[in-house]
Amino acid sequence: MSSSVLHVRAETKPLEHRSAITPSIAKKLVDDGYTVNVERSPLSIFPDEEYEGTGAKLVPTGSWTDAPSDHIIVGLKELPEEDFPLKHTHVQFAHCYKGQGGWQTVLGRFPRGKGTLLDLEFLEDEKGRRVAAFGYHAGFAGAALALMAWAWQLTHGKDELLPGVTPYENEDALIKDVKEAVEKGKAKAGHLPRVLVIGALGRCGSGAVDLCVKAGLEDILKWDLAETKAKPGPYQEIVESDVFVNCIYLSAKIPPFIDPESLASPKRKLSVVCDVSCDTTNPHNPIPIYDINTTFSEPTVPVKLPSSSNDLPLSVISIDHLPSLLPREASEAFSAALLPSLLQLKDWKNVRVWQQAEKLFKDKCATLPDGAVDSHAESVANQS
Repeated sequence: MSSSVLHVRAETKPLEHRSAITPSIAKKLVDDGYTVNVERSPLSIFPDEEYEGTGAKLVPTGSWTDAPSDHIIVGLKELPEEDFPLKHTHVQFAHCYKGQGGWQTVLGRFPRGKGTLLDLEFLEDEKGRRVAAFGYHAGFAGAALALMAWAWQLTHGKDELLPGVTPYENEDALIKDVKEAVEKGKAKAGHLPRVLVIGALGRCGSGAVDLCVKAGLEDILKWDLAETKAKPGPYQEIVESDVFVNCIYLSAKIPPFIDPESLASPKRKLSVVCDVSCDTTNPHNPIPIYDINTTFSEPTVPVKLPSSSNDLPLSVISIDHLPSLLPREASEAFSAALLPSLLQLKDWKNVRVWQQAEKLFKDKCATLPDGAVDSHAESVANQS
């Protein structure tokens, strides 16, 4: 029997306002017999007061580090970069299974402390489909920012980047701002933007397409496996679109969707790329024209273009927590989808979805470089 105590840690990533367990889901867990401790959070879209009356207990921010080792720590984004070993079972997105930069350091903390990582990104049902994902809202938010950036370039000049944005209270408020921006861009360009979405049939892609439709766009190219398998990239269709939204994560190397050479085309209309998948340090990144993540405070990064390119600017959006632009709706949808699995945590070692996550964790730990865990622990001890 695993622990029936869940500790919901406060997110620490700047402008991360989502929560893995919303007030309504906390109540369902308590009603099922769980003890739910929720850290007070200055960032969460859900004020502390919303958890009052759910049966959950509010606890100090950051108190998860002192919780008994059998408590299960539930969060969303990666932990702050620290060195201390992790003794708990953590349920979160860790971003350390795909060869991302620094993955050894992130993953190594768990075996050093005899803790376990149950990565939310890899919780799958019997058909291999993720049990819960933020993909729809990631695509929705990414496409929204891409259209804002397209309009901003037209109305403010190529050297002035899109200013910082803050999370929206609801979808209607976001759509209103996007529509206003697109109309201003249309007045300058004389046309609505043409948008190409790759991965249009998936959760993320469907969110991007829905945003474009709600923003009033008419020329939306919806690509998926059929189109990308029909011929190898780079794709001229991307270069000749105004906006490109990538909603596909690739685990194997293929020809890139676009590259510096394809951007030299005199027919280039492309001025904004939103890489929703945002695996910037992934060696298989199909958009090798940028190398940093952007943020809500600085949403875009300019791309250095070939000298033969036209004067049109090109910016990339590569924010790795896009759903936080709509934190309440994104959290509620994700938490509700995750609930059936959360209800099984008290017996997770005997439940297929969690057993599979544990096996993956152990398999990934086995790929850590020889001596990485022990040598790191020794290095930390020597510094203390």
